[in-house]
Amino acid sequence: MNLTIRVVHQQLPLKNVFRIARGAKTQADVVVVTISDGKNTGWAEAVPYARYQESVDSVSQQVRSLPEKSISSDNINEYIEALPSGAARNALDCAWWDLQAKQQQTSVAKLLQLPQAKPCVTAQTLSIDIPEAMANAVAKLNNPPLVKVKLDNQDIIKKMTAIQQAAPNSEFIVDANEGWSIEDLTQCCLQLKALNVVLIEQPLPAGKDQELINFSSPVPLCADESCHTRAELEYLINRYQVVNIKLDKTGGLTEAVLLAQAAKKQGFELMLGCMVGSSLAMAPAALLVNEAKFVDLDGPLLISDDRQHGFEFEKGVMQPLSEKLWGGNNTLLAATTITC
Repeated sequence: MNLTIRVVHQQLPLKNVFRIARGAKTQADVVVVTISDGKNTGWAEAVPYARYQESVDSVSQQVRSLPEKSISSDNINEYIEALPSGAARNALDCAWWDLQAKQQQTSVAKLLQLPQAKPCVTAQTLSIDIPEAMANAVAKLNNPPLVKVKLDNQDIIKKMTAIQQAAPNSEFIVDANEGWSIEDLTQCCLQLKALNVVLIEQPLPAGKDQELINFSSPVPLCADESCHTRAELEYLINRYQVVNIKLDKTGGLTEAVLLAQAAKKQGFELMLGCMVGSSLAMAPAALLVNEAKFVDLDGPLLISDDRQHGFEFEKGVMQPLSEKLWGGNNTLLAATTITC
């Protein structure tokens, strides 16, 4: 059965400017891929990331370069597996899972033999700003259970002190996005623990984190940019205690499931993360929330207008996926996503 593949670029305006250690953005540029067998259509969303030398054009071209007339249900996995891990492979892999669920009148969770996802606490993200602005932003969240704080190496403790005072009952993940030195980490880690910080994410640049080997941190360290697929796990041993699984890094749900299983076997805790995108981008990863110690899938809360049947959030708790969005046999596609 031949398959038809389409790819479109969508711009999703954000509610506020989103700042991390390496830059700022006011919109999420996402790629939506659909795969159709003529009767059923699966879809998925991916977020090209410049940090990994990706752009909307390069990812779209990767998808469009596939020999569409030759792709069928029998061989599409071969074409997907031949792509490098990244946004293009993610979109294709997840759209194919969605299509398979429709074809077989079941759900992706059942196809992968995954247990039903439970409601879970997800981090809510604060982007970088001055201490007073970050304190005001977290106060508006009304003491959320878990907050992810984007921080460069400027005024680390001053900012975290202001934030913690504004949300004294919250726990915090600090995400440095490769922006710290080992000196920054050494000087602040004990104070961060005292400020209810429960995880420090990617403090040093990927590939330049040898100083973390056997570093005794009072707060667990999480590999994000340093961990894409199972191939990096051996490298991460004795550097990190947690790995951040993002489907735009793994290249889709297929590898994400395998990475989660392998990481757990090697003693790592799991974090589920995301790029800034809609609920459609979060949907496949949300099938793995039961396995994760930390969940950070709040992308839909950052954009101005989420997709129909998107995730519901209440007081920091994320409800399970609606299969009307993705992953079930009754998914409803928005017309705009299949207009090329």
